[in-house]
Amino acid sequence: MSIDALRAAQAYAEVAKTAASAPADAAQKPDFGAMVKSAIAETASSLQAGEAAAAQAATGEASLVDVVTAISAAEVSLETALAVRNRVIEAYQEIMRMPI
Repeated sequence: MSIDALRAAQAYAEVAKTAASAPADAAQKPDFGAMVKSAIAETASSLQAGEAAAAQAATGEASLVDVVTAISAAEVSLETALAVRNRVIEAYQEIMRMPI
């Protein structure tokens, strides 16, 4: 649970930093597609880092702490992606049940 709180705090800090550095242009709209692509890329890189750490541990090049940390980060990232996917599917199904 503390990992989720930590990731939420980090995400909040990144959004706050982005909002503070972005110009206050009314015509500039956030790009949802780019945000989703970025999240998918981060999840993929986290999973690859976990796999690489496991491979390094198998050859004796990485410490157990580094491996556990990388795999835990990959697990949290994957669980977050699955939770978002499930919410999107639920929202789609709810929209499809709405009467026209």
